[in-house]
Amino acid sequence: MIAHGPSGPPHQVAVLVLDGFLPLDLGIPAQVFARRAGLPYRLTLCAPVPGQVPSASGFAVTVESGLDALDRADTVVVPGFVDPLRPFGPAVVEALRAAHARGARMVSICTGAFALAAAGVLDGLSATTHWQYARELAAHPGVTVVPEVLYVDEGSVLTSAGVAAGIDLCLHLVRRDLGARTANSLARGLVAAPHREGGQAQFVRQPLPVGPGDSSLAGTRAWALEHLCEPLTVAGLAAHAHMSTRTFARRFTAETGVTPLAWLLTARLDHARELLEHSDLGIDRIAERSGLGSPSNLRLHFRRALGTSPGAYRRAFGAPPADRPAPDGPARDRAASGATGAGRPDRTG
Repeated sequence: MIAHGPSGPPHQVAVLVLDGFLPLDLGIPAQVFARRAGLPYRLTLCAPVPGQVPSASGFAVTVESGLDALDRADTVVVPGFVDPLRPFGPAVVEALRAAHARGARMVSICTGAFALAAAGVLDGLSATTHWQYARELAAHPGVTVVPEVLYVDEGSVLTSAGVAAGIDLCLHLVRRDLGARTANSLARGLVAAPHREGGQAQFVRQPLPVGPGDSSLAGTRAWALEHLCEPLTVAGLAAHAHMSTRTFARRFTAETGVTPLAWLLTARLDHARELLEHSDLGIDRIAERSGLGSPSNLRLHFRRALGTSPGAYRRAFGAPPADRPAPDGPARDRAASGATGAGRPDRTG
């Protein structure tokens, strides 16, 4: 907790604006830590050279302070920017390193983690960034990248995933500094979730992998996507492709980069997520339709892959009930009759 009251000194937050910054990444800390009645934060935008700093979206912002603002900051925030593999220059690296050495809290949003890594701030720590750049960040020696989370809190060093995950991290900082009530009140003003469920998992819908080589099995993959509710096996897929099981498995892995069973699991989880988002089907029906079999199996794979439960995922990402299509078949009949049990939408996960 930090001092909170008229007698305490303000908590200085310096946001380092680098060329090619991402506007939303900058806007998040600027909004969360803006001067408000009763809150102790004092926000300063700074840049390596004061003046006009171009964004990644074609416009610029005027930044009045230079790197000396980091010398007096209690918290330093580095928003994301384009081209995270670029050199940052000795002045930026040294300013970040010095702020960290004197005990300032170091925070990054999205690709801002690359600036912290360049300054050695992430050495020996876990960190995250936008999932598209996780591999590149992991190339920094001494950094353990956790690509599947919204943010990582290492005490005095905190990193967040891409774009909107910066809201989660900044609200987390307010919760740490001033308590849950203040953070929740601020979240309501931002029309944001005060604390997202799911172990802070990044819910990134990644395309099913398809390699650059021969696409001779594309037809079988498309057929499988239409029959996910059936008990598909590698042998059955091979028969559809008119191949031996061994040849099919080898060619499938060469085309997609994953085994047939791993591909099927990804496809089934993706279909389950779509049903949770856009239907009122109960967990039992979603498990059946996605081919995961049982509610317990669905929950198991959700927990392993996404770090959350189907119920929590639906609460976070499901459309309002009025916007969802009515369930069909037996699920519709159970809903119409008011029957309880597995046919009802899951609310507990």
